[in-house]
Amino acid sequence: MRQAGFLSIVTAALLGACAVPSATVTPAWVATDLVGDGVFTSGIEGPAVGPDGALYVVNFGREGTIGRVGEPGRVSGEAALFVTLPAGSIGNGIRFLRDGRMLVADYRGHRILAVTPRGTIATYAELRGANQPNDIALAPDGDVYASDPDWKNGTGQIWRIGRSATAAIVEDGMGTTNGIEVSPDGHRLYVAESVQRRIWLYDRASDGSLSGKRLFASFPDHGLDGMRCDMAGNLYVTRHGAGKVAVLAPDGSLVREVALKGKLPSNLAFGGGDGRTVYVTLQDRGAIETFRSELPGREWRGAQAPQRR
Repeated sequence: MRQAGFLSIVTAALLGACAVPSATVTPAWVATDLVGDGVFTSGIEGPAVGPDGALYVVNFGREGTIGRVGEPGRVSGEAALFVTLPAGSIGNGIRFLRDGRMLVADYRGHRILAVTPRGTIATYAELRGANQPNDIALAPDGDVYASDPDWKNGTGQIWRIGRSATAAIVEDGMGTTNGIEVSPDGHRLYVAESVQRRIWLYDRASDGSLSGKRLFASFPDHGLDGMRCDMAGNLYVTRHGAGKVAVLAPDGSLVREVALKGKLPSNLAFGGGDGRTVYVTLQDRGAIETFRSELPGREWRGAQAPQRR
């Protein structure tokens, strides 16, 4: 055998050994397990990817905790305790400030907590008169919005926490406010009413005020929970009871539905090296499922809109 021919065969063999079979690549929009059943409680919520690249989710093993899924720099199926919240506190929605602090909606303590990367906990804002702070959304300019449902009476309201950490109610008289999200450019605020199965759209001004309330989308069945936008402004909505994530275009039309294994998705977040991995928390499983999207989430480091001044 000639040397050149031998080298060609060896090179081809090595390339074939290193290639990843196409069958092992998970296609977009197909949900798979990341964390299995029962690792988190039925109160599993959050979730959010921190500046360190790990995924943070509330109620790891028991109520009043926050778990970290993966070590800093990557998300894996291994979950461990990150921090225990103060006595009597139970977390719900999570978002990260640009300075690295984690904001946690403490629905039992009626406040927003701030947790440093080392696990030091302080009160970021008191929400006096709140029902049950639930989900939170972080605008590109640093304003925070919190949904505040009253499940017993089927009503709810919205809080705004400004950059000075002062809190005020900016809308009341609503249905059971739950999922909440800001558009990539910061000009829109979306708020879901779980029981009423409606999503409302507001215009958001540079001072954080809201106006122009109008119906964005509604559903004939099942509930609505956490929401996130991708970088193009498509809204991803967890359909509690339907076992799906609905993807809505900026005009409110349904783009697609992603089927999940569990039936009670509570929230979702974008992450991964390219911002296109979607993590979904499932209350009926106490688990986390994941799927790939076509676009990064709007809060991914490479997709953030410029701050308004």
